[in-house]
Amino acid sequence: MTYQVVDPATGKIESEYPTATDAEVSDVLERAGRGYTSWRRTPAEERAAILRRVSQLYRDRCTELAAIITREMGKVTRDAKEEVQFVAAIYEYYSDNGPELLQDQPLASDLPGTAWVRKTPIGALLGIMPWNYPYYQVARFAAPNLMIGNTIVLKPAPQCPESGLAMERLFRDAGLPDDAYINIFASNEQVADMVADPRIAGVSVTGSERAGAAVAAVAGHNLKKVVLELGGSDPFIVLDGAGLPKVARTAAAARMENGGQACNASKRMIIADAIYDDFMREFTAAMSSYVTGDPTDPATSYGPLSSEQAARNLMAQIDDAVGKGATVHLGGHRVDGPGAFVAATVLSGVTPDMRAYREELFGPAAVVYRVADADAAVELANSSAFGLGGAVFSSDEKLAMEVADRLDVGMAWVNTAELGGPELPFGGTKRSGVGRELGPLGIDEFVNKKLIHTPRSQA
Repeated sequence: MTYQVVDPATGKIESEYPTATDAEVSDVLERAGRGYTSWRRTPAEERAAILRRVSQLYRDRCTELAAIITREMGKVTRDAKEEVQFVAAIYEYYSDNGPELLQDQPLASDLPGTAWVRKTPIGALLGIMPWNYPYYQVARFAAPNLMIGNTIVLKPAPQCPESGLAMERLFRDAGLPDDAYINIFASNEQVADMVADPRIAGVSVTGSERAGAAVAAVAGHNLKKVVLELGGSDPFIVLDGAGLPKVARTAAAARMENGGQACNASKRMIIADAIYDDFMREFTAAMSSYVTGDPTDPATSYGPLSSEQAARNLMAQIDDAVGKGATVHLGGHRVDGPGAFVAATVLSGVTPDMRAYREELFGPAAVVYRVADADAAVELANSSAFGLGGAVFSSDEKLAMEVADRLDVGMAWVNTAELGGPELPFGGTKRSGVGRELGPLGIDEFVNKKLIHTPRSQA
């Protein structure tokens, strides 16, 4: 495995970093375990104060941090800065709310005395992170677990070594102990050994189904807790024509989030028959307004895909659909010139024998389906192997709520695109993974919920 920065806008190798040696991996695990024994005893208020300093440093270094990920994975500068600001809000949320979220929970009991549940840390955790949100994905994992008192060993994506190093440096500057958060450039084989190592108490993976399944297999064999945040093919269901032009623009924005490279981006537009033609016209026009190009140019709507291989993968899915009879309403091709650029694409007529029907399209490509009614929309939405999120639009809010309730997803949104906030739990079901991040649920994943009972009443 090679850790290197390849600017996807130019294809130029910017920098390279060596993979850790086995001795370095062992040393990191030893440090994380040793660091845990002291970090767990640090008062919650002190841990919260450090997270607040982390939050402020993200804000102070926003421009610098944004430039790193624009170069690493092609995120336009505007979106890169927004990601950094969102990350600052996540650390701030757990700084503000962490001590209260970790308060003892009293239990009613017929036994004499008093019983309660105390949340305690479990040890050093391994985080295996993706490239599409280099700071945000780490914050979802690191912020609550550092607040709990766990320590973190963080393996960044191979194409994001510099953002990985920048985060480690930021934590040091905020006053976090050196052994509480450690960046490691590990190979896949080393990662498997780390997951199995008794010094690692739990593992969090954000990435592909393949990566999640591989890590979960090793973790399960070694009886380790895992959180898996994997892929998605989220439905965007429109049941009537209320405010249709705005809804279509919302659908396009939901599809093109991060250049279409977001697990919970709306990828399948499921449209009631009576409004299908009108929606298709409005949606295609909205998608056509997204212009790709230099991610540092303020006029650019979305940048390149994260890598040349990512662009090839997406085009293979599009070409498979077209070759089997799908209709291209917009795009469907690479953009001329160097870089991993793909034109905004709209497909219809996608059928179950096509890859685009069953696979996640991770890029600027949307599939639009026509359905008879709400029941057919639910059936199609739930036919996916994924179950991350979904959105439902209707002027009949009661119907929209009923449809949202029937979706097999971890997150459902009514009359709005999928959004997010530090206080809102994030996660899915089916092949989209297990566990939750963010909000009050995110701090409950890697904790020992210890029952304590005393025969005496606690005044």
